[in-house]
Amino acid sequence: MGWRSLAVALLLMLLAAFAAINWGAFTTPTSLTLGFTSVRVPLGLLMLGLCAGITLALGSLALWLHTRSLMELRRQVKAQQALRELAEKAESSRLVQLQSALEGGLERLRAQLDGVRSQLVERIDAQQQQQARQLAETANGLAAALAELDQRVSAQLPAHRDSA
Repeated sequence: MGWRSLAVALLLMLLAAFAAINWGAFTTPTSLTLGFTSVRVPLGLLMLGLCAGITLALGSLALWLHTRSLMELRRQVKAQQALRELAEKAESSRLVQLQSALEGGLERLRAQLDGVRSQLVERIDAQQQQQARQLAETANGLAAALAELDQRVSAQLPAHRDSA
């Protein structure tokens, strides 16, 4: 219970206590003029009734406004919940799209890497074969040069031996 409700309850209790203490004055009939006629009624009870009527009317108005605001709040909460669910679905679909895009990109990179790897292996094999051929050619060339040198040396040695 808020402080306003406590203040209203306290004022109503004070009014009820005042009416109880002065009940005799409240029930004393008084002559009242209503414009075109005159009536004899207890002024205190009339004022007390008007006060109660106004209090009930204002309380009913406050209750109606409070109920209306609660209904509006409930409607807004439902709308926000629906929007939140929609946003979460959109976010999850975006995440799924991002994940599939990333997986597709990774798959393309793997394919490119495999292609580059196979090209590199082919080049390395070709280089090794070329080096092996060049080494064999160089070895054959050296062997031929050594054989020729050996023949020259052999041809020069008997001539050298004969002259000595």
